[in-house]
Amino acid sequence: MKRREFVILLGGAAGAWPIAARAQQPVMPVIGFLNSGSAAGREQHLAAFRQGLEETGHAEGRNVAVEYRWAEGRYERLPELAAELVRRRVAVIAATGGSVAPLAAKDATTTIPIVCVFDGDPVAFGLVASINRPGGNVTGISLVASIIEAKQLELLHELVPKARVIAILVNASNSNAKIIAGDLQAAARTLGLEPHVLDASRESDFDAVSAMLERLRPDALVVATDPFFLDHRDRLVALTARHAIPAVFGRREFAVIGG
Repeated sequence: MKRREFVILLGGAAGAWPIAARAQQPVMPVIGFLNSGSAAGREQHLAAFRQGLEETGHAEGRNVAVEYRWAEGRYERLPELAAELVRRRVAVIAATGGSVAPLAAKDATTTIPIVCVFDGDPVAFGLVASINRPGGNVTGISLVASIIEAKQLELLHELVPKARVIAILVNASNSNAKIIAGDLQAAARTLGLEPHVLDASRESDFDAVSAMLERLRPDALVVATDPFFLDHRDRLVALTARHAIPAVFGRREFAVIGG
């Protein structure tokens, strides 16, 4: 082989080496993160999520990537957001933010593993076959929020024993809302209270809720645990203060800002 031909051949091979090396490198796994709320105000939750990854030897951007999908309180967007993650071929979906995100993820895939935090009875909603043997592709933690809501009402009754008319605020677009409202109504009647269920599923609904509180003049208010309400906690706390209504909330974040 002539010297010129050898140099050209060597140069071509050297140029191909980086491409070959990149091709041999393992593809970084991708986690799909699906949440029904918004990123704003959830810095603490995201920090805990990333800390959990690090404790298992994973670091975002170093050996794992994360695709975030936020519904911004518009629960009707969740099916398409979950479908995007499936098309992205993520290795696992972390579905958080109430019951709606895990249900949307389950509807989108039967093969990609789903790790979720569920605020209702996962068996009743068909998320898993049973608590002991969930089966399928879904696992995680259930908070059984409906039981917690009833206990919150009992606590509110102890703190405001003279209260008789109770307003219950739920988000009707949440798949768990009917169960929570029903449980709270039953618990209220057991305590001899008169329950009234109010709904807010969009930011514009808060004006109607305020007007209803003005007409109803309840003695106390129970705000159901819901990601949408968490996103708008400033407005809800201000609402209860404006109407001077004793209220109980399901999350610490409400109390931190004066709820």
